[in-house]
Amino acid sequence: MLLSPQAERNWEDLCLVLEDVLEDQSHRQLFALELGSGTGQHVIRFAQKMPFVTWQPSDIKEESRNSIKAYIAATHAKNVLQPVHLDAREPWEKWAGLSRRSCDVIVAINLLQYSSFKTAQGVFNGAGQILRQNGLLITYAVYAVNGTITPSCNEHLDAELRQMDPEWGLPDINVLRQLAYENEMRMERIIEMKEYYKCLIFRKL
Repeated sequence: MLLSPQAERNWEDLCLVLEDVLEDQSHRQLFALELGSGTGQHVIRFAQKMPFVTWQPSDIKEESRNSIKAYIAATHAKNVLQPVHLDAREPWEKWAGLSRRSCDVIVAINLLQYSSFKTAQGVFNGAGQILRQNGLLITYAVYAVNGTITPSCNEHLDAELRQMDPEWGLPDINVLRQLAYENEMRMERIIEMKEYYKCLIFRKL
């Protein structure tokens, strides 16, 4: 069971956002896909707080998938499926056998800033196919806005990310809005979070 200090700090706030945006659907059973689940701390907490959602965690790394399995076993989570290998850069047909319009919610926490633009394109292309009508794509990250990064601590973060990998960096909200539009989604809300993070809520039309 891997432990991410950041996940321990932010899971509660993320839960509140999810509970808020899903409240009007809590009378029925929902199916959610988490992209880049990492340690598994988030998905386990989400499952405990929202028993009306069945969660499908995924990650590209075997180490992360093993950690998720350990969390599922330790918590006896009934509404979390075993993690699957999923590379968001791949066409949606290769997304672990998920069928078109099978998801009510797709969640990507801290995925977009630690990945290439090809991954962002893949996330939105895939979400456009896999989300049901009115389904939600929820992304959590630090973002640029119209090519501008503020304040200076976020500029440093962007530079650090690009040092780790030249293809990484803070995603731009305007670019994501356009990707959503190209995939029959619209950006519905921007929710300000702690430490300059934001949750973006996209809805499938």
